[in-house]
Amino acid sequence: MTARMNIFKTAPEGTKGLMAVEAAIEKSGLEHGLIALVKLRASQINGCPYCIYMHVGEALKHGESDMRLHLLDAWRDSPAFTDRERAALTWTEVLTRVSPAGAPAADYESLKPHFNETEIAYLTLAIAAINAWNRVQIGLRAVHPMPAAKAAA
Repeated sequence: MTARMNIFKTAPEGTKGLMAVEAAIEKSGLEHGLIALVKLRASQINGCPYCIYMHVGEALKHGESDMRLHLLDAWRDSPAFTDRERAALTWTEVLTRVSPAGAPAADYESLKPHFNETEIAYLTLAIAAINAWNRVQIGLRAVHPMPAAKAAA
């Protein structure tokens, strides 16, 4: 695959705005591992290989297990995720697939036992930001790095 363009070089002022949102999310107090799971799940739904690659790496860096990353696509049927993570992943899926049902009140209300209002705001921004990044990277066919192949045993 060949990338159509490098958005960071072609539109540096535009990407600065998205990067500022990312910096605010990082300082929000939300757990970095939770943010990585949310970004990875939205990227899976959207089919963005660049972002999947990036957020798997981030999740691993923040201590996430390989097994939970493998189970993320089936999180609803796995006991491996906490109630807080489940609420965040539900909200991620709702906002990533916003067209069919909008953002149902019940899904928003399910956040409240696990997140305060500020956390909900930043979680919502994180979901919006990753969906924007997914659309940019998919549209421009960003190519993720290829790790070196493992030597045969």
